[in-house]
Amino acid sequence: MENQEIATLLRRYREGTASEVEIALLESWYLSLESGDIAELSPQEFSEDLLLIGIGLPLKNKVSKLSPWRRIAAVAAALALFFIGYLGWPDIQNRLHPATLRALTVPSGQKQQLTLADGSKVWVNAGSELKYPRTFSGKTREVFLSGEAYFDIQHDGKPFIIHTGKVITTVLGTAFNIREDKTAHTIKVTVTRGKVSVANDGKLLGIISPDQQISFNTLNNVTVKQNVDAAQVMAWQKIDLKFEDVTFAEAAQRLESRFGVKISFANEKLKNCRFTGASLNGDRLEKALKTICDFNNASYQTLPDGSIMISGSGCTD
Repeated sequence: MENQEIATLLRRYREGTASEVEIALLESWYLSLESGDIAELSPQEFSEDLLLIGIGLPLKNKVSKLSPWRRIAAVAAALALFFIGYLGWPDIQNRLHPATLRALTVPSGQKQQLTLADGSKVWVNAGSELKYPRTFSGKTREVFLSGEAYFDIQHDGKPFIIHTGKVITTVLGTAFNIREDKTAHTIKVTVTRGKVSVANDGKLLGIISPDQQISFNTLNNVTVKQNVDAAQVMAWQKIDLKFEDVTFAEAAQRLESRFGVKISFANEKLKNCRFTGASLNGDRLEKALKTICDFNNASYQTLPDGSIMISGSGCTD
């Protein structure tokens, strides 16, 4: 069985046109995935997860967990599909012809909010680009992201699919963040509400729920699934910046994420200085820098390349 074949089955399952034999084949594949959570799924969750798995995943051949008639049906389906063959699964970029896609490119130091045709809302961070169609047609809703964005997706029965390179994030209706860091060769998906499926180049990386994150290294293909504080991950999307018992280095990282700039320290001792209680409207980088520098007896300057250099003697014990 090829990736194209399982993709076709998943498409038919999402459309509600899959036969009992085809559903049996999908179930045998899903039950064989390496996940300790499958046994605890309710029938509704099981069905929902199949919807979320996405496009182009490979078929696993274990069917031992199925009842005898299911195993026979799965084998029959495999033989039938082998001989009959499938319609080609066109490249996603071809299905969404470039001429039909709009592009939102956000400059450094800014962020923009966008409402898509289906009512879904997207907050695009600095230095990021989102490509999306004027309207969604067909059985899926698909967009293309480079950089970082926070999505709040309307549930309308059609899977919403975000392409970040070869990583595919699939949802039905939920809120989550995607951050692509090309310097660190990582793509991180973090969920605040609902459930999200993440796959890379036809391989399921995992299905995550609120306060869970999947981090995928595109260089060595290592996947890390962990529990996180989603509110902190999404802090860039809020207007207010609040620094509470943080180091100067941690504050600088938040400013880098918010405004899309590079911040460095002339004195390494400054990085470990801690401060509490700064709360400001985070709509201007200069205002934020002045506030945190005042707290730490430091100063800053903008270098010719647009990066920020922070200077000072460092904090005292």
